[in-house]
Amino acid sequence: MGGAHRRRQSRRPNSGKKEWQQGEERRPPAPDWIIELSIGVGAQPIEVHVGGCYAAGKCHRTITREQALAALADGIRACIHCRPDTELGVL
Repeated sequence: MGGAHRRRQSRRPNSGKKEWQQGEERRPPAPDWIIELSIGVGAQPIEVHVGGCYAAGKCHRTITREQALAALADGIRACIHCRPDTELGVL
């Protein structure tokens, strides 16, 4: 008859869920503090965030607590969503 054959799936029914779970377990923990950077060459710090903040842009880097405190003291704004200034005890 026709040449259309269906291929059997080689994966088990729940293998996708298992792979996702393994990926989540292997994911490194979110950093404690991050600084969001402007875009382009010579990117400048624009906002301090608590690590894992949903509002942080894609362009950011991990910083230490001391660097977060120094950035806030230098006038870099604190995210209004995750409130790193409150977490750091700076108001």
